[in-house]
Amino acid sequence: MKASLLFLLACAAVLALGARADSSEDSKALVQKVQELAQKVSAMTKDAFSRVRESEAAQQARQWLSDNAELAKQRLVWLKEQLAELLKKTPAS
Repeated sequence: MKASLLFLLACAAVLALGARADSSEDSKALVQKVQELAQKVSAMTKDAFSRVRESEAAQQARQWLSDNAELAKQRLVWLKEQLAELLKKTPAS
């Protein structure tokens, strides 16, 4: 949604600049401005998508940790019990 909105804004800016270009010098300046604008829009879009991916990954990691915290506690209790039984069976030296 945000990317399409940025694209529409870029198109509107190109049309507005094109309407103002009357000569070939203006056309060259227009091309330069459009290239700069396209680079800025591209950088902003990449940054936005990067932040979204990072936040989604962090959210998934938090969800995984919360889902598996109880299981980890249960496994630690089981491991402690197994270790205690093993120590009981091992003769003292």
